Amino acid sequence: MDSETPRSVVLLGSTGSIGTQALDVIARNRFEVAALAAGGGRVDLLARQAAEFGVAAVAVADPRAVPELKRALAARGADPVVLAGPEGVAEVAAWPCDIVLNGITGALGLTSTLAALEAGRVLALANKESLIIGGPLVKRLAKPGQLLPVDSEHSALAQCLWASGPSGTDLRVVRRLVVTASGGPFRGRTRAELEGVTPEMALNHPTWSMGPVITINSATLVNKGLEVIEAHLLFDIPFDRIEVVVHPQSMIHSMVEFVDGSTVAQASPPDMRLPIALALGHPDRLPEVSAPVDWTRAHTWTFEPLDDRAFPSVALARYVGEQGGTAPAVYNAANEVCVDAFQKGALPFLGIVDTVARVVGEHIPGQAESLEEVLGADEWARARARELTA
Repeated sequence: MDSETPRSVVLLGSTGSIGTQALDVIARNRFEVAALAAGGGRVDLLARQAAEFGVAAVAVADPRAVPELKRALAARGADPVVLAGPEGVAEVAAWPCDIVLNGITGALGLTSTLAALEAGRVLALANKESLIIGGPLVKRLAKPGQLLPVDSEHSALAQCLWASGPSGTDLRVVRRLVVTASGGPFRGRTRAELEGVTPEMALNHPTWSMGPVITINSATLVNKGLEVIEAHLLFDIPFDRIEVVVHPQSMIHSMVEFVDGSTVAQASPPDMRLPIALALGHPDRLPEVSAPVDWTRAHTWTFEPLDDRAFPSVALARYVGEQGGTAPAVYNAANEVCVDAFQKGALPFLGIVDTVARVVGEHIPGQAESLEEVLGADEWARARARELTA
């Protein structure tokens, strides 16, 4: 990264977990923030961020938040362009900058992902859902090197793949990708032991501090299923060569096994600032982003096979990913509705994946050749999931 010219960043989802950690990385390195976008639920924080980083534009997905946002900005002496609605967030995604970091949660991130790619921006993607539900659309738009992974597992896989050959990534020498999972708060429990899980229990993740949706997805391992689909789309590796292994310590973030029998792993403490910084600084590494592993201490790291009976979400994701087309959009949309129903007490924990499987089973996948087709499948899946959880 050119140390003389600060790299400009547009940050989508700035008030969430990824967004606040990204701003911490940005504040300690040579970056400028060109624009911010958020949902609109934390207006005061968004205004504070906009004033601190002197941004040119701010967008909120919820237009109802605009009056309060303008008052909060004025109180801090900030006067950026204010945009609203999903179209406003998409406009910010295409704002002039060097790199867009999409940290929006859920399917809402798709239009912003497409807008950033269409505008020719380098896209650091923390919003895995947009790639998963709009895979054919995103893959068709993304040019080589334009899409950078921010998920810790996919950042780790990308780093391990750098070892495939001196001239660059050579997928011919890759035997398989190994995606690690912490196992979530219910690792080791049988399916019968999961029947009484409450939202409070599911939100108590043993390793990572994340938003409520992704935390519950980690408890059901739906998040790992989404990551398997994402790995397939990012690295063009078939599903039968992508494995999931449970690693409770969350120190090895993923591995690549090569045809000669060697395995390369990426290890670091569980800190999302590391993959964020690697994407923002790409292809350079930023100094002192996080404390490294202390190799002077004794460590015990364990690996266990995934229990597909207790956690069928990963196997379901493989099935969905192999179907392709609009099937991943249906998997994701139904899950978002079911997670919301679970949080409200309208659905038991095991009912989340069971209901998603039923919606997936009823869906006849389309080709996902247009945004309208993808959003139509998403809308159908949400409506059907609401019927089943009512």
